[in-house]
Amino acid sequence: MKDFLHRLVFLWVTLEWSDLQVTVPDAVSNCCEGDILILLDSSGSVANYEFSQFLLFAAMLLKPFSLGPGHVRVGLLQVGTEPHLDFSLDVHSNQKSLQKAMQHVSQLQGDTNNVAAILVAQRLLSNQQVPKVLLWLTDGVQPGDVNNAISELKAQGVSVLIVSTVHGNFQVLQQAATPPLESHLYSVDIDNIDIITQDLREAIIKIIGAERLRVASRTSHSAVLQWRPVLTARSGHYELWYNSIRRIKPDVRRTLSGDTSRMELTKLEPETTYTAFLRPESNQGLFNTLSVNFTTLPDVLSPAEIYLSDTGPRQILVSWGPLQPALVQRYTVEYGIIPSGSVHSVNLPNSQNSTLLKNLELGSQYLVTVSALHVDGKERAMSVRACTQEALLPALVGLQLTPLGQQHVEEVEVTWRAKEDGLQGYWVSWESQRNRGSTSNPPITSVYLPPHTNSKRLSHLAPISRVCVSPIYNGGRGKGICCTAKTHNNWIS
Repeated sequence: MKDFLHRLVFLWVTLEWSDLQVTVPDAVSNCCEGDILILLDSSGSVANYEFSQFLLFAAMLLKPFSLGPGHVRVGLLQVGTEPHLDFSLDVHSNQKSLQKAMQHVSQLQGDTNNVAAILVAQRLLSNQQVPKVLLWLTDGVQPGDVNNAISELKAQGVSVLIVSTVHGNFQVLQQAATPPLESHLYSVDIDNIDIITQDLREAIIKIIGAERLRVASRTSHSAVLQWRPVLTARSGHYELWYNSIRRIKPDVRRTLSGDTSRMELTKLEPETTYTAFLRPESNQGLFNTLSVNFTTLPDVLSPAEIYLSDTGPRQILVSWGPLQPALVQRYTVEYGIIPSGSVHSVNLPNSQNSTLLKNLELGSQYLVTVSALHVDGKERAMSVRACTQEALLPALVGLQLTPLGQQHVEEVEVTWRAKEDGLQGYWVSWESQRNRGSTSNPPITSVYLPPHTNSKRLSHLAPISRVCVSPIYNGGRGKGICCTAKTHNNWIS
């Protein structure tokens, strides 16, 4: 008889879920942004039929919401001897996925360990950026000493909404639910649970549908506030006011149309923390006053510094800072020979703060100007002087490698010639053996030689060694020459 009843319940639940899946709308409401964690009593005191009705109720309750980041995120945590997380808040981004997952939730049975489950809920609902709701579906039997755990959860800004069947411990649940109890705590017969769907959904929308006030962008003297609209031009208006936390001036107040969803605050002080408040005013209902804190950026606008590097005979690398892509539309680099050379320019995106200037004149002084067009239409520029090298440095000539001793020795005589005007010395580098007989990743050995030297004896070369010699002049390193020495075959110069 018991198996027959289980099969009957399973068949009934399957039909109910089938009907629910068919009626899931293609376009769902984009009313809200927040996290909803379902705390589902899955202990042995809950009958199979009651458990399935809780699931169907939750599915129908959540069906109209848009899901995913920026909308509503839903998680499901079961209460048993040990809590079980069926899916976390960041898993389902559409109704089809959510409804399918809820259809396959299985009851845990076991004890009713609400405290352990609420501690897990504290971690899951730790996001401070969005409104948060814990929807507790329970028969109310043996709720346990949940006061401390619920209090800590509420301290995180979580609203606790409870649906209990009529045989629950209503006194404990009254203390656990977030006021007002008339819209956040329900005691119903499981067969009539659908009669509270609309009221509970409206209670949730009032919490997570509140147009969260946020800072969309900041500069040193302005900030853009944005919120989710709950009014229309006909249904009411918004009252907005703000001031620095030091309150050195009277509040700045604005009255905004009901169809407004953003506002730019101007004439702010740099590096100052402000608090802004937004209150929807309507004769159709009461709304909470929202607030947000933000700090303006430092009054340092790009470009504030310019750096020069990689200076060569015909090129200069120009870099600048700070990089401020949120404040700058684009950068322009202009350069020309002082005093009367033609001016060249390069336009760069706001995400780039360096560019290599090529094909410059030898031995010339350039004026380099970096300008930034800011988002407010103003332009800021900074200039520096840069010099190219006077001439190309002489190159090394006549590099030769001569083996010493028998054919298979690992020693060579290196000789070369170079122009002596301004010569400071030579850099000689070669690949030497790490271990005799080893040819993998041979180390590079370098040595500096004085300018009167024009030869060097090298020993213990790698079987195939690259030997390079470069002249060093007053103005830098000249072009060197490299040859490959094959110590076990022949020499290539």
